[in-house]
Amino acid sequence: MNKVKKNQKLKIKKSIRNRFEVTPTGKVMRVSSFNRHLRRKKSKKQLRRLKGKKQVFGRLAIKLRKLLGR
Repeated sequence: MNKVKKNQKLKIKKSIRNRFEVTPTGKVMRVSSFNRHLRRKKSKKQLRRLKGKKQVFGRLAIKLRKLLGR
């Protein structure tokens, strides 16, 4: 990333903003994949597991937090 001047605001990546969110405690959350269509053939157990948001861990979470301006 380029160095940012003190008064300059960071431009947030719109594509990342739509896919991820940062909670007030600083966790980066994402939505599960394989959950949009063709749900009928998936087991109820698998659909329950895919429901809800999942947490992003590691270096990726740190990078995403920076790109989201947090």
